[in-house]
Amino acid sequence: MRWEGNRESDNVEDRRSGGGSGGGFSSGGLGSLLGALLGSRLGVGSIVVALLGSWALGINPLTILSLLSGEGASTAQMQQAPAHRPPADDQMARFVSTVLADTEDVWTDVFSKGGGNYQQPKLVLFRGATPTACGQGQSAMGPFYCPADRKVYIDLDFYQTLQKQLGAPGDFAQAYVIAHEVGHHVQNLLGISAKVEQARSRMSETEYNALSVRVELQADCLAGVWANHAQSARQLLEQGDVEEAMNAAARIGDDALQRSSGRGVVPESFTHGTSAQRQRWFAAGLKNGSVKGCDTFSGRSL
Repeated sequence: MRWEGNRESDNVEDRRSGGGSGGGFSSGGLGSLLGALLGSRLGVGSIVVALLGSWALGINPLTILSLLSGEGASTAQMQQAPAHRPPADDQMARFVSTVLADTEDVWTDVFSKGGGNYQQPKLVLFRGATPTACGQGQSAMGPFYCPADRKVYIDLDFYQTLQKQLGAPGDFAQAYVIAHEVGHHVQNLLGISAKVEQARSRMSETEYNALSVRVELQADCLAGVWANHAQSARQLLEQGDVEEAMNAAARIGDDALQRSSGRGVVPESFTHGTSAQRQRWFAAGLKNGSVKGCDTFSGRSL
């Protein structure tokens, strides 16, 4: 991926000096997460849904739990660790800042051409744990987007997990992760997230899981839309980049994650889509470059 020398975003908050210890899927982080989940008043089924969500690059599982319990985002009005710009010599932080800047350029242009105004999200770098408007964010959750504060959160140690544990190396696989979370921000700005939340109260858990799959697949497609426009404007892609993103999409499919964890595949519990579905929708966005082409809600087949 050709990113060196490109513009870096001013919307990156570095909280790593104030974060907790550890990172990735560490036992301490996972233990804290499990403690929070088990301390909730929800049933085991809801907890399983939240845990599955944390494995697949999507929404903070505590956000899911707060939605299922009806508590909403007001449960997390906490003091934040001091935030500042990442140091100039931090290569990975520079990479993330550059990818975020590119999503800003693409979505500002797309919204402008559609008669809208793109409101840029913040991206927060943290270690271990950090407060968010959606609950306590933890490294064990993987990257996530919080609609309540319009921020993407990522512990950069996740990229080691992506490469070494999930088998998805490559800088464009890493860029796909950011673009997917920014896709959730686009959904939020378009009012899709609010409509999904309104529909949730009328659905069973299984029905809501199926709706969540469509939300996540649309975010994959929107990541592909970003890649399409970025390539057209700046020729970012190098040989093998698309394959890196497609491999990452396959590795984080619900079916692949369930198999890798030693459990049987349970389609009713899917919240993000199968490997094949995630690849298909990213490829669709990459090919057509159109938000309208990312309508995962109207079709019966995904």
